[in-house]
Amino acid sequence: MTSRIGQPDTHADQALRQCLDQQPLTSFVMVAGAGSGKTTSLVKALAHLSATRAAALRRRGQRIACITYTEVAVGEIWGDVGNDSLFHVSTIHSFLWTVVSPFQQDLRRWVAGRIQEKIAAAQERLDNPRTRANTRETLARDMERYQRQTDALASVVRFTYGTGSDYAKGILGHDDILKIGPALIEERPLLRTLIANRFPFIFVDESQDTSPTFIAALRQIAETVGQGFCLGFFGDPMQKIYTTGAGPILLGEGWNEITKPENFRCPTSVLAVVNRIRAEDDGLQQTRGRTIERDGIVGSVVGSARLFILPADGQRTERLALVRQWLATENHDPLWQSDDDDADVRVLVLVHRMAARRLGFPNLYAALNDQAPPSLKDGLLDGTAWVLRPFMTFVLPLVIAARAGQDFDVMSALRSNCPLLGPDRLSDQNAPAMIARLRADVPRLVAMFESLAGTTVRQVLTFVHERELMSLDDRFVAYLEGGGAAAVEEEAGAEQGAVNAFLDCAAAEFWGYREYIEDQSPFATQQGVKGAEFARVLVILDDEEGDYNLFSYGKYFGISPLSATDQKHLDDGTDSVLGRTRRLFYVCCSRAFQDLAVVLFVPDVAAARAAIEARALFPAIDIYDLPALVALNAPGAEMG
Repeated sequence: MTSRIGQPDTHADQALRQCLDQQPLTSFVMVAGAGSGKTTSLVKALAHLSATRAAALRRRGQRIACITYTEVAVGEIWGDVGNDSLFHVSTIHSFLWTVVSPFQQDLRRWVAGRIQEKIAAAQERLDNPRTRANTRETLARDMERYQRQTDALASVVRFTYGTGSDYAKGILGHDDILKIGPALIEERPLLRTLIANRFPFIFVDESQDTSPTFIAALRQIAETVGQGFCLGFFGDPMQKIYTTGAGPILLGEGWNEITKPENFRCPTSVLAVVNRIRAEDDGLQQTRGRTIERDGIVGSVVGSARLFILPADGQRTERLALVRQWLATENHDPLWQSDDDDADVRVLVLVHRMAARRLGFPNLYAALNDQAPPSLKDGLLDGTAWVLRPFMTFVLPLVIAARAGQDFDVMSALRSNCPLLGPDRLSDQNAPAMIARLRADVPRLVAMFESLAGTTVRQVLTFVHERELMSLDDRFVAYLEGGGAAAVEEEAGAEQGAVNAFLDCAAAEFWGYREYIEDQSPFATQQGVKGAEFARVLVILDDEEGDYNLFSYGKYFGISPLSATDQKHLDDGTDSVLGRTRRLFYVCCSRAFQDLAVVLFVPDVAAARAAIEARALFPAIDIYDLPALVALNAPGAEMG
């Protein structure tokens, strides 16, 4: 176990231990705000169960499941619990596959039904006289492919889990697992009982961003088995930033609710802003703030929190440089102007063309942002869009390992993703010849990503697909074979154009995108930093440059009018642009453990200042405009 275990207990930690000691077992929901040490509470709870129940659980062959949102979080928690076999720590996808993979006949029936659904949907569009001729051709190809998949199912010996689906080869993708897992749990009471017997404790981290269908499936388990089972949710509804997340978790009958209001991260100046933002939502007021010990005395860290309102003109880059220079001077902190990792500066952007241009992926950015549907726009911000997944999870790591001459990592990546190296394929082929083929293919793939190669994303995927280096998502196959997919979703037209534009991008642009998305530059997405913390945080708010209708800082601050749709969502009490933007702003501001600076670009600075001062999120004394920056940085100077 790590040092988290040694952290002083909070009231929430004590309440959670009491909950875990109850007989019969009781489920619970812990609401823990930003900087509260939610993961610490989770790990301390695991340690408590290990100390009090490990012997009995091991005797019955049972384990404690801890389900979290990302592989990074899985690695952190595994490290915290010392890789103890008592615990099963995994992502949602991996957990679901663990519990449903033995039910191969159920998987087969689900896949057959899924293919028939696709055929029926395609036929419905074909029967529509308004469907265009080119779309009909694509639909016809889709139906032929679906029929081939149906015919191939009979020869599938066993279904496996991969990055992308390939039903004909028995491979189920991420999206499949998220659908089939909850569906089987809902349909099979016996499966619910088996899961509870195998995992009498199931904890879910980041519950606010977890799929509602998965949450519902877990609740069904709790309702089915009753006593002898504990379901625990750890999360913060205020940090729900994905549209597909469950948000607040409703309490079941007899459940415990535990609130953890402490914030151990933010200095008092930032904490005040964070609390004002949250006051308009669930009203949870966070307490304490970051402290530091000097000469044996523990005191609060004040830090700083400032808002800069600047004109939305063609000099945004220059304005940002001016702000960083101003902060370096005013705070007597030259690191504000540094891009080195040690400076710990993060520039948080929603969607930022300036970063894309600077880092060399403008076309990739434009393809998946400008005319793209929300599903691709959302995934562009954190690297999870289905079109990006094969590159972020396999292709780029493989190329990087090959460039570095790390043969072990190359083979490890291939073993995990290459269908040629699956047991069923190797048993029927000459293994040494197969390895030799892969050793020849990998350098060819590496060459495709050279800056002067001119290779397109489409050419890379075609090579990967034809040489079977990995199993591509079935949606890719339609684009590679026919230039576009005739999806039945409302956003199909927008997706088709966006994906084809993406496929025409230079593959070399992925290097700049990877630098951006993996925090190797000072830029980071506002969605991508949840859970992280930085000494110096610079938040960029720019609706005009963002072109992203899910969020609007203009509407949030009361600068821009609400639309009729916005007002309807507010009247109906459903999720609205104001709620989404408020939550995202809360996440951004609460990343800072030393200094926070927010830069708002607006067409009318005076009007924006009046509206923002009326909201009182920042004290008026901490709101600055361009003349104030110029006066400090260059007395008497003027900017264009």
